[in-house]
Amino acid sequence: MLLPEIKEREYRFKLALRMGLPIFGITLAFVSSTLITSYGSLQSSFYFESILIIAFSIYFIFFLIYKGFDTKITDSVTKVFTREYLYKYLEKEIKKNKEYSLLLVSVDNLHYINDNYGIKNGDKVLQKTIEFFVEYLRDKDISNFPIGYVKGGDFVIGLKGNKFKYKTILELLCLKSDEFTVDSIEVKISGAINDTLFSNELEYLIEDLFVQRNETKNQKLLRENQNQINPNTLESYVINALKSKTFLVQAQSVFEDKESVIRECFIKLKTPENKLLYAKTYKKVLNKLGLMIDFDLMILEQNILECTKKKDEIFAINISPSSLRNYNFLAKVKELMYENPDSKNKIMFILSEVEYYYNIDRYSKKLNSLREIGVKIAIDRLGSLHTSFLYLRDLDIDVVRFDSYYTKDIEKKDNMSIIDGYTKIAHAKGVKTWVKLIENEELKVEMDRLNVDYQQGKYLSALETIYEK
Repeated sequence: MLLPEIKEREYRFKLALRMGLPIFGITLAFVSSTLITSYGSLQSSFYFESILIIAFSIYFIFFLIYKGFDTKITDSVTKVFTREYLYKYLEKEIKKNKEYSLLLVSVDNLHYINDNYGIKNGDKVLQKTIEFFVEYLRDKDISNFPIGYVKGGDFVIGLKGNKFKYKTILELLCLKSDEFTVDSIEVKISGAINDTLFSNELEYLIEDLFVQRNETKNQKLLRENQNQINPNTLESYVINALKSKTFLVQAQSVFEDKESVIRECFIKLKTPENKLLYAKTYKKVLNKLGLMIDFDLMILEQNILECTKKKDEIFAINISPSSLRNYNFLAKVKELMYENPDSKNKIMFILSEVEYYYNIDRYSKKLNSLREIGVKIAIDRLGSLHTSFLYLRDLDIDVVRFDSYYTKDIEKKDNMSIIDGYTKIAHAKGVKTWVKLIENEELKVEMDRLNVDYQQGKYLSALETIYEK
């Protein structure tokens, strides 16, 4: 038990005693006084009643002590339900109501506010934001709803009825919050909504809210999810696909000077009904179930076998950075490479990571050990994730790939200038550059002018199925 928990129990124990002892003391004083003043005329029933009263007083004290150990109902800062109590409340509401919606509202820049304005002001922002939420919903004739604190700047509201009843209200709330400030502190608010049509299990509903929030953080329109697979079913699909190794690999050629030199692989898992699950759908499940390493190894084994048949091309596959930092995964990769010597310099790992890995020296050593046995390393989404530039700066890698944002709109000349600048930086370090989404001749000519090494897109090559089971 942690010290805060111990201290909280001590505090509640003392509080319960302070509440119960006066009652016990009054009861004891009354019985004692009666015994002293009326001892000779007391009936036997008095003794029986006195024992019962004292026993109930003791029971009451212990009951108060026991209840004092219960979890607090409200958050001390915002006065909304704590997460533990909110979850219990919502689980009962979901069981009781056929249609029930959950609404997530988040203060996205809370970390920034705490760092720059202080924690006290951060707490004030949370308080005022909750008041803003509640007042807005009351104006829409929505009241007496459960609202609770989940984490950071995230709050969940429970509402009776399906999400279509409240979707427009939430979108208007996000729009109205654009100019919301607390004492001149700008507050960035985002939201998401789902309902029991998605799942009847609270855990899956909460997780989906955060997935939606992350996908639409910079948008005012919410994601539609009525066609999503039930999360229980999705988990069973993923587990079954890994056990039976049923998946499909498609590849698209990547060109250097009109020659196909790399084939990027796209993996789709197969359901028992032969439907396909895309990476965006299954990767979160793999992470949640702790199966990402198993998945990466399964795909790697198949690609090593395939690449030995095509000696003139490199097979590029997306690998989770956390897998690469796992000792067992790294050992298995080296074992596979040694068992398949023809695969040397024919495998490329594409890495993408939001957070910069703190122990960069250790990470660098692991990547270098892979490069020594013939595995090439590419860093993805340069120009979008700040970690991509930091990894370009700090790691020894072979290729860096630009985020697709820069090639979606060739009319934006600033994008071309950024690609030009990053390409010069990469080349100065001996790292090759790679762009995707080359959709027309004009964009290809522009990439040639900027000396981008590798180019990929529908204009150059279509997807091709290279493996299916």
